[in-house]
Amino acid sequence: MTDPVRVLVCDDQALIRTGFTTIIGAQPDLDVVGECGDGRTAIDLARELTPDIVVMDVRMPVLDGIEATRLLAGAGVPNPIKVLVVTTFNLDEYVYEALRAGASGFLLKDAPPAQLLHGIRTVATGAALLAPEVTRRLVGMYAARIRPAEDNPDDVPLTPRELEVLRLIADGLSNSEIAATLILSPETVKTYVSRILTKLDLRDRVQAVVYAYRTGLAN
Repeated sequence: MTDPVRVLVCDDQALIRTGFTTIIGAQPDLDVVGECGDGRTAIDLARELTPDIVVMDVRMPVLDGIEATRLLAGAGVPNPIKVLVVTTFNLDEYVYEALRAGASGFLLKDAPPAQLLHGIRTVATGAALLAPEVTRRLVGMYAARIRPAEDNPDDVPLTPRELEVLRLIADGLSNSEIAATLILSPETVKTYVSRILTKLDLRDRVQAVVYAYRTGLAN
């Protein structure tokens, strides 16, 4: 049998933290190994407990979730730990910074329990999770900020079809939604996504979204 996914929950609101812990802990394939209320403790516990995923709030005392994410999952971190950020719409900019810090995905705090569980399982597989409504609102809002002048969309080493898929990823569509839009099979879309990530040397769909906006391929 596959070992349960080990989850660390970090949120400074005790009620939310307890709710997440209860929901996650009730699943046979998930195991809550710890919980805490600030980013510094999250880092200490992550190093001690070695969870597979940290469910991370953004605004917290001592050390915020953005910096904690950077220290746990950022570029150059040895043995990085996957981070799933949870936030609310009025923290858009913070979530964008967390994405750049290395988060593998983000969800809204008012998402239904099933969506939270799906998010944890998705990130655990090595995939990224982008809530479409957050992607459109958040990345679109800050697109100008993340598009450096030196990036040239003409240099993108993708085929026309791969560019189509990349733009739809940037719109926050899932593989099944992309398949329906382009009239392709989900398996074919999965292959295209894999090729895009490989060609562009990107870690996951989150980085693909940032890349699409940086190069001006999405707007």
